[in-house]
Amino acid sequence: MKKAAHGDTVTVHYIGTLDSGRIFQRTDEGEPLVFTIGAGQVFPALEREIAGMGEGETRNIVLAAEDAYGPRRQENIITVTRDMFPKDREIVVGNVLRVEFGTGKERVMRVMTVTENDVTLDGNHALAGQDLTFALKLEKIGE
Repeated sequence: MKKAAHGDTVTVHYIGTLDSGRIFQRTDEGEPLVFTIGAGQVFPALEREIAGMGEGETRNIVLAAEDAYGPRRQENIITVTRDMFPKDREIVVGNVLRVEFGTGKERVMRVMTVTENDVTLDGNHALAGQDLTFALKLEKIGE
Protein backbone atom coordinates (compact mmCIF):
# COMPACT_ATOMS: atom_id res chain seq x y z
CA MET A 1 0.00 0.00 0.00
CA LYS A 2 1.30 3.46 -0.95
CA LYS A 3 2.20 5.67 1.98
CA ALA A 4 1.98 9.47 1.96
CA ALA A 5 5.38 11.13 1.56
CA HIS A 6 6.99 14.54 1.11
CA GLY A 7 5.74 16.10 -2.12
CA ASP A 8 2.50 14.09 -2.27
CA THR A 9 -0.81 15.91 -2.52
CA VAL A 10 -3.16 14.41 0.06
CA THR A 11 -6.88 14.68 0.72
CA VAL A 12 -7.96 14.43 4.36
CA HIS A 13 -11.09 14.75 6.43
CA TYR A 14 -10.74 15.71 10.08
CA ILE A 15 -12.45 16.91 13.20
CA GLY A 16 -10.30 19.28 15.26
CA THR A 17 -11.00 19.49 18.99
CA LEU A 18 -9.57 21.25 22.03
CA ASP A 19 -8.77 19.59 25.37
CA SER A 20 -12.23 20.63 26.54
CA GLY A 21 -13.76 18.55 23.74
CA ARG A 22 -15.00 21.65 21.89
CA ILE A 23 -14.79 21.27 18.12
CA PHE A 24 -12.87 24.18 16.59
CA GLN A 25 -13.04 22.99 12.97
CA ARG A 26 -14.20 20.06 10.90
CA THR A 27 -14.09 19.11 7.25
CA ASP A 28 -16.96 16.67 7.19
CA GLU A 29 -19.36 19.63 6.97
CA GLY A 30 -17.70 20.83 3.78
CA GLU A 31 -14.88 20.14 1.44
CA PRO A 32 -11.96 17.97 2.51
CA LEU A 33 -8.57 19.52 3.19
CA VAL A 34 -6.25 19.07 0.21
CA PHE A 35 -2.58 20.01 0.56
CA THR A 36 0.91 19.01 -0.52
CA ILE A 37 3.15 17.53 2.17
CA GLY A 38 6.18 19.78 2.58
CA ALA A 39 4.65 22.84 0.91
CA GLY A 40 4.01 24.62 4.23
CA GLN A 41 0.25 24.79 3.77
CA VAL A 42 -0.48 23.22 7.17
CA PHE A 43 1.44 22.91 10.42
CA PRO A 44 4.78 21.11 9.83
CA ALA A 45 4.04 18.81 12.80
CA LEU A 46 0.76 17.78 11.15
CA GLU A 47 2.59 17.08 7.87
CA ARG A 48 5.07 14.86 9.74
CA GLU A 49 2.23 12.88 11.33
CA ILE A 50 0.40 12.38 8.02
CA ALA A 51 3.57 11.31 6.17
CA GLY A 52 3.66 7.53 6.33
CA MET A 53 -0.10 7.09 6.48
CA GLY A 54 -1.88 5.05 3.80
CA GLU A 55 -5.11 5.78 1.97
CA GLY A 56 -8.12 5.09 4.17
CA GLU A 57 -6.03 5.13 7.35
CA THR A 58 -7.37 6.98 10.38
CA ARG A 59 -5.38 8.45 13.23
CA ASN A 60 -5.80 10.74 16.21
CA ILE A 61 -3.06 13.35 16.11
CA VAL A 62 -2.32 15.67 19.02
CA LEU A 63 -0.36 18.84 18.34
CA ALA A 64 1.11 20.71 21.29
CA ALA A 65 0.39 24.44 21.26
CA GLU A 66 4.03 25.11 20.32
CA ASP A 67 3.55 23.00 17.16
CA ALA A 68 0.25 24.67 16.24
CA TYR A 69 -0.53 28.37 16.81
CA GLY A 70 2.17 28.81 19.45
CA PRO A 71 1.88 30.03 23.01
CA ARG A 72 -0.23 32.98 24.07
CA ARG A 73 2.13 35.92 24.29
CA GLN A 74 1.50 38.82 26.65
CA GLU A 75 3.34 41.17 24.27
CA ASN A 76 0.54 40.57 21.72
CA ILE A 77 -1.98 42.20 24.09
CA ILE A 78 -2.15 45.98 24.10
CA THR A 79 -4.33 48.61 25.70
CA VAL A 80 -5.01 51.79 23.76
CA THR A 81 -7.10 54.84 24.53
CA ARG A 82 -10.68 54.84 23.27
CA ASP A 83 -10.05 58.08 21.39
CA MET A 84 -7.80 56.19 18.94
CA PHE A 85 -11.04 54.97 17.31
CA PRO A 86 -13.64 57.13 15.56
CA LYS A 87 -16.16 58.45 18.10
CA ASP A 88 -19.10 56.95 16.22
CA ARG A 89 -17.51 53.49 15.94
CA GLU A 90 -19.06 50.90 18.23
CA ILE A 91 -16.32 48.78 19.83
CA VAL A 92 -17.67 45.44 21.12
CA VAL A 93 -15.86 42.73 23.10
CA GLY A 94 -15.12 39.80 20.79
CA ASN A 95 -15.08 41.85 17.60
CA VAL A 96 -12.10 41.43 15.32
CA LEU A 97 -10.44 44.60 14.07
CA ARG A 98 -7.72 45.31 11.57
CA VAL A 99 -5.33 47.69 13.34
CA GLU A 100 -2.68 49.72 11.54
CA PHE A 101 0.42 50.61 13.52
CA GLY A 102 2.69 53.62 13.03
CA THR A 103 5.16 51.41 11.18
CA GLY A 104 2.56 50.87 8.45
CA LYS A 105 2.05 47.24 9.45
CA GLU A 106 -1.48 45.93 9.94
CA ARG A 107 -2.53 43.34 12.44
CA VAL A 108 -5.80 41.54 13.12
CA MET A 109 -6.71 41.88 16.78
CA ARG A 110 -9.65 40.78 18.92
CA VAL A 111 -11.30 43.20 21.36
CA MET A 112 -10.88 41.85 24.91
CA THR A 113 -12.25 44.68 27.06
CA VAL A 114 -13.79 48.10 26.51
CA THR A 115 -14.11 50.86 29.07
CA GLU A 116 -15.06 54.49 28.68
CA ASN A 117 -11.37 55.38 28.31
CA ASP A 118 -9.53 52.26 27.10
CA VAL A 119 -9.75 49.33 24.70
CA THR A 120 -7.67 46.17 25.25
CA LEU A 121 -6.80 44.25 22.10
CA ASP A 122 -5.40 40.74 21.72
CA GLY A 123 -3.23 39.96 18.69
CA ASN A 124 -2.80 36.30 19.59
CA HIS A 125 -4.53 33.74 17.38
CA ALA A 126 -7.75 32.58 19.06
CA LEU A 127 -6.25 29.07 19.41
CA ALA A 128 -2.81 30.18 20.64
CA GLY A 129 -1.79 28.35 23.79
CA GLN A 130 -4.11 25.43 23.04
CA ASP A 131 -3.17 21.85 22.25
CA LEU A 132 -5.10 20.65 19.19
CA THR A 133 -6.39 17.13 18.53
CA PHE A 134 -7.24 16.01 15.02
CA ALA A 135 -9.34 12.89 14.40
CA LEU A 136 -8.10 12.45 10.86
CA LYS A 137 -8.74 10.17 7.90
CA LEU A 138 -6.40 10.17 4.91
CA GLU A 139 -8.83 9.80 2.02
CA LYS A 140 -6.50 9.99 -0.94
CA ILE A 141 -2.86 10.28 -1.95
CA GLY A 142 -2.38 12.08 -5.27
CA GLU A 143 -4.60 14.41 -7.22
